[in-house]
Amino acid sequence: MLKIFRADLHVHSVLSPCGSLEMSPARIIHEARQKHIDILAITDHNSTRQCRVVMKLGGDAGIKVWGGAEINTREEVHSLALFEDLQAINEFQRWLDKWLRVIKNKPDYFGDQVWVDENENILGEEERLLIVSIDRSLEQSYEEVHRLGGVFIPAHIDRRSNSLISQLGFIPSDVRADALEISPNAEPEYVLSQGWGKIKPLVAGSDAHQPDKLGTHVTHLKMKDTTLEEFKKALKCKSGRKILPLWDNNRS
Repeated sequence: MLKIFRADLHVHSVLSPCGSLEMSPARIIHEARQKHIDILAITDHNSTRQCRVVMKLGGDAGIKVWGGAEINTREEVHSLALFEDLQAINEFQRWLDKWLRVIKNKPDYFGDQVWVDENENILGEEERLLIVSIDRSLEQSYEEVHRLGGVFIPAHIDRRSNSLISQLGFIPSDVRADALEISPNAEPEYVLSQGWGKIKPLVAGSDAHQPDKLGTHVTHLKMKDTTLEEFKKALKCKSGRKILPLWDNNRS
């Protein structure tokens, strides 16, 4: 039996340098429960190190959490990489560690880059700046995510920075992606006029860096369950699975 699930596919944690220190795993799951989120994706900048704890707490609370990252490709295009399997997440982290450029973070300027446990005790700190680009192209990143069984989604494509539009000037009709993410501030009329939905399915996420933003922009998914495999079927409209139109479900 198919159901409708509310998914926030773009959420940052305390690990992202631009993320609020309030975005601990426990606070993220608390906010998700308050806002009736069924599926949550943790997508810190170029790192998956906070995913495991949020996935555990989410499971305990009945919220499905997909792990991943918001990677910044060589073209300076932000893209979401989503996984469900911890082994794939760990392998993807090794890939990120290999290709992340070595530029030291300045916490007083960019923000802290720590990851914490369920009780908000610091487990570690990333010394390299996470918001820089990795030394891999958009296509190479797509191929690695797919090799590991994940989903690859160029982020906030309508934005004026770090997007396909800002960096390439257009959305290629043959873009290597599973879907395209629309930013929370996108104007529906503009997006619909561009015809991007004819190229790839359109999805949404809050891009939350603070607790109050989580769940403010969501994707409604018609699926059998909350697995990533079901999401892949929804992206391809298989067997009744589908993504519901964005602006029917994100009106204030």
